[in-house]
Amino acid sequence: MNIRPLYDRVVVRRKEEEETSAGGIVLPGSAKEKPNQGEVVAVGAGKVLESGEQRALTVQVGDKIVFGQYAGSNTIEIDGEELILMSESEIYAVID
Repeated sequence: MNIRPLYDRVVVRRKEEEETSAGGIVLPGSAKEKPNQGEVVAVGAGKVLESGEQRALTVQVGDKIVFGQYAGSNTIEIDGEELILMSESEIYAVID
């Protein structure tokens, strides 16, 4: 897979969905919530500021991140894998 997002965009692989609830109930596909965590697969070069300078992104490839439930409405499929394309501003936190 070779993808290079532009500017302040980030490509994220969503964490696997859980098959059972915390109480052990098996969830059908329609009842599952999509996880709001993932791993950064690729990052753009950075955000272009009004001064013309380019600010590097805070996240790096391999970072585990938390994002909003409705973040990254642009999904793409590469090599049979569904990935999310989102702006860096849609990322809430990096998990260490």
